Amino acid sequence: MRLTALLLLIAFTLSGCVTDPAPVRMPKPAEPAVYGPADWMGETGSDEGAYAALPGWDLAALDPALGAMQLSCEAFVTRDPALPLSDAAPWAGTPRDWEPVCAALRAAADGPAGRAVLEALMTPLEILDPSGESRFTGYFEPTYPARLSPVPPFTEPVPALPSDHLVEGGRVLQRLPNGRTRPYPDRATIVRAGVRPLAYARPADVFFLQIQGSGRLILPDGRTLRAVYAGHNGHAFQSTANWLIRRGWLPRSQASMTGIKTWMARASDSRMREAMNANPRFIFFRLEEEGDPALGPKGSMGVPLTPLGSVAVDLSYHAEGVPLFVQTAAPGLGGDWSGLLVAQDPGNAIRGPVRGDIYFGTGPDAGSRADTMNAPGRLWVLLPRPLARRLMLSEGLASAPALGLPPLAP
Repeated sequence: MRLTALLLLIAFTLSGCVTDPAPVRMPKPAEPAVYGPADWMGETGSDEGAYAALPGWDLAALDPALGAMQLSCEAFVTRDPALPLSDAAPWAGTPRDWEPVCAALRAAADGPAGRAVLEALMTPLEILDPSGESRFTGYFEPTYPARLSPVPPFTEPVPALPSDHLVEGGRVLQRLPNGRTRPYPDRATIVRAGVRPLAYARPADVFFLQIQGSGRLILPDGRTLRAVYAGHNGHAFQSTANWLIRRGWLPRSQASMTGIKTWMARASDSRMREAMNANPRFIFFRLEEEGDPALGPKGSMGVPLTPLGSVAVDLSYHAEGVPLFVQTAAPGLGGDWSGLLVAQDPGNAIRGPVRGDIYFGTGPDAGSRADTMNAPGRLWVLLPRPLARRLMLSEGLASAPALGLPPLAP
């Protein structure tokens, strides 16, 4: 889904003499409109009112995201400085727009200094979905016991990317022996035909490894390998939990990874396979040595993910590497939670502008915490102040009053 498929709303929030302004609907699908008072638009200074209005900003732990942002900055310097970070989100600017922020963050000695950099050089803009939808979930890097040869119960192949897998023009195709191509088959067809195994694990573990997109495989000799995302079959993700609920096989209250695993452990092999096949999306992997065990898996930017510092987003709306401030809630976050995250990954089921999958880390504890994460929330993007200023100027809002600008007609 491209940005042009759904209108994106952006509102600028200030405290003090200004109440939260009404959002402005985008006049042009590819360019977000920004609504706010004119007095914040200088090239220097700080948006104190904007940060005071961010719920929980003063108490939010920023260190994980500041570290993740440093990694984003390292990725930015490898790109053409004049090209957009994202064609789908041109409002995120170019690597050159981020150079002053990245330089200041590199010079920051600690968390308080990093916070001061953000407040001095960046402006928070709230992202809104016209439908009012928002949802934040969690994911993690699982660790599963595995074998290099099939030994019960480790009988399910961890699938390698097949040689007949082809991506052309964004379409995932299968190259047939006669040279022709067709859309790549669904999960059930792939499993029936067989795959090239990289290793073997328990069937439910491989299924959830595919849901998470990466993980670590622990061999009997103590060696650990990383199962790294290598590709998919082009089919849309479908929720196995919802499929089980519709059939009355799983109560909605148990619609979690733990609940599904418990159901699978009790189900017959054929019934478990039927539930797996309800999700036609199929993920392929490659194996790598574990390397530094303290580092998370690499996201789509090619940098390691940071626990509670990285978030997967819909890249049809957002640009990789950009910091986001999130307000949401989950037991695994200690209840109500506000924090800074960096967009460094996409996700199988992450669809929409106010949608995020928060990365919790590696292992069972991270998985248990991520499993509790499923709640609505609010989302702000932090942009370099000159870039935010240009957004207002491009929409003719350089002298917009603090209040009184009516929303554009839908």
